[in-house]
Amino acid sequence: MSDEGGAGKGTESRRRLAVIGLGNVLMGDDALGPTVIGALEAQYEFPPEVAVLDLGTPGLDLTPYLLGLDAAVVVDTVNAPAAAGTIVLYRREEILKTPPQPRLSPHDPGLKEALLTVAFAGDGPREVLLVGVVPGKVTTGIGLTAAVRAAVPDAAVAVVRELERLGAPPRARPLPSPPDLWWERR
Repeated sequence: MSDEGGAGKGTESRRRLAVIGLGNVLMGDDALGPTVIGALEAQYEFPPEVAVLDLGTPGLDLTPYLLGLDAAVVVDTVNAPAAAGTIVLYRREEILKTPPQPRLSPHDPGLKEALLTVAFAGDGPREVLLVGVVPGKVTTGIGLTAAVRAAVPDAAVAVVRELERLGAPPRARPLPSPPDLWWERR
């Protein structure tokens, strides 16, 4: 009997996981997600069942990237009552416990809306971790503030720990390289 259609998703070879970085690299600290993705790719090799994606600012176009996943780890800036650079972790249940808020622009990440959409379709990740960092400055310009830049290594560690917990640990590269952050080249 074929195992198509989702039965047996618990087997390691069939797990579909994604690490998703969100943010606009032209808006200061909003570049956190892409920066963490760059750091992770420079330092680690990921198993084939883990997609590592810098999605920029997809808005509601985030939905297709969540379809069919067993688990997602999302990295983005978050509004939280804490100092800039503070890392805040939110599980799926915490993200969804309040109703969606009005969107301020078509580029808002829309994570909550995307999770609700894929849940309605019956094909979304059961496990979600949002690795959020409180921004210091989100205005037009390139480069993270010192507090947010200092949080990048710890945010990357939070992603690695979650992948380990999910049974898909990345391997440290024998010769890590500096991240290729094209938007910071001068």
